[in-house]
Amino acid sequence: MQQATVAVLFGGRSSEHEISSATAGGVLGAIDRERYRVVPIGITRDGVFVLEQDDPERFRLNAEKMPEVVDNGTRVIWPMPGGARELRVERADGSVESLGEIDVVLPILHGVHGEDGTMQGFLDILELPYAGGGVLDSAICMDKHFMKIALQSDGIAVAPWITVRAARWAAEPDAIRAEIEALSYPVFVKPARAGSSVGVSKAHDASELDEAMRIAFAEDDKVLVETGIVGREIEVAVLEGRGSEPTRASLPGEIVLTTREFYDFEGKYLGGDGADVVCPADLTDEQIERIREIGARSFDAVDGRGLARVDVFLTESGEIVVNELNTMPGFTPISMYPKCWIASGLGYADLITELIELARA
Repeated sequence: MQQATVAVLFGGRSSEHEISSATAGGVLGAIDRERYRVVPIGITRDGVFVLEQDDPERFRLNAEKMPEVVDNGTRVIWPMPGGARELRVERADGSVESLGEIDVVLPILHGVHGEDGTMQGFLDILELPYAGGGVLDSAICMDKHFMKIALQSDGIAVAPWITVRAARWAAEPDAIRAEIEALSYPVFVKPARAGSSVGVSKAHDASELDEAMRIAFAEDDKVLVETGIVGREIEVAVLEGRGSEPTRASLPGEIVLTTREFYDFEGKYLGGDGADVVCPADLTDEQIERIREIGARSFDAVDGRGLARVDVFLTESGEIVVNELNTMPGFTPISMYPKCWIASGLGYADLITELIELARA
């Protein structure tokens, strides 16, 4: 079998740089090396494209020291649109060498400038096939405000919310506090355009609101305040259908909180106590099918491409409320997205292959 060349793109300028780098460690260690030749391309925090080491251990998830992309002096030279897909690298000494033609890009990037449609648009301009979400679904799902509007328009339940800009919060905080009171406490305060629970806080009452807003505004000048839904936290992994086949949804998993208030950054990636990831979730057959159906519907509602993780709440009354869609979910070996597919019979390495082949189809 002739190997296809895959450019694995990771790092980036967002606050989720380290999570993307840790995902690279998992992907580099699991990708089918007989089927694919890998070119690892890192993006530094300053936005510089560098040729990285093809070393999974260097980017392994480590709670003591999170991995990151550093400027090693190389510069990746992308191909011009309309021509050959030859990728080149300029070394620190000024010499330039070819890395061969790229068949597909696997952008495992999180957050702004990676998961928000900008990188997808860049790759579209270069006419390079790439795995994962496209421009539209990435942009919609990166902004939680517009994601909720898209889901609501398709009749999918979401938590009540208001959207607050930093300038308005500075100008009329009392009016906003009154609007938030109408939502009823507790509320979750979230940056509109960040992921991995970065900048997210739970405010139990008005006394905790200002600090929660400060934390969220440190990440984004646009913040969502939404009603805290009481229910089980369920996640379902979604894959685009092959060809004319329908969207696929995995068995759902569950975040079981023991001592944590919500599934925060530490619980997701650093193995902190207080939250257990259970997959498959303990649900009835009817609940499983409803959650899978809503996961697939949500993906289709945002014109999803490639993959997404759909997070929902299952309330005591049986209502399913969609919390969010993530078009490049955490993809480390301990992340919920691959765990859900593993529980559904699709292994981690095979999942990576499936994403790449969807992009090449």
